[in-house]
Amino acid sequence: MKLHPRSLLLFCSLVALSFTHATTVIPPSFDELVAEAEVIFQGTVTDVKSQWTGEGGQRHIVSFVTFKVDDVVKGNPGETYTMRMLGGTVDGTTMEVTDTPKFKVGEREILFVENNGTQFVPLVGIMHGRFHVTQDSATGADVVLTNGGQAVTDLAQLGKTDPLAHTEANRARIDPAVKSLDTASFKSAIRAKLEQSQ
Repeated sequence: MKLHPRSLLLFCSLVALSFTHATTVIPPSFDELVAEAEVIFQGTVTDVKSQWTGEGGQRHIVSFVTFKVDDVVKGNPGETYTMRMLGGTVDGTTMEVTDTPKFKVGEREILFVENNGTQFVPLVGIMHGRFHVTQDSATGADVVLTNGGQAVTDLAQLGKTDPLAHTEANRARIDPAVKSLDTASFKSAIRAKLEQSQ
């Protein structure tokens, strides 16, 4: 399916903008993630819907990602929470923004959300505000990976590593020599940081 010339122009503009974000987004530290997030929760993706919005040259695709909230760490997301993100696929037409996290039904996540509904990706530091929850095949424990699939082993190192160096294919793989933080420890550290800031 071909894009209308105006839609194509908007798409090209968004792609250009996305490259800017790819080179200028500074990975936030753990302290910045906790402080800047309006809502922090662990949830499971229950629905992903994309649709066209806007008129004429402003027409673009947005996606709505809905989560069942499993554990609230900060804010009040409710029992379910829906994030609005720029990009997606509708009727064979895809608008993709570089560095935007991709979500699938059934995935489990810990999210640091800010400016939902107004920011093109409503996560602190874009992809840096999304942490994937997966099961360690060796121990059976739920552990935390970055959006790029890197094991989260030291919270002090967040913001100092480059999760983009890890491909999507590596996301579900945990190096047996590198033990990722379990979800309970990760969320406990967030709550401790919140208590310190009060």
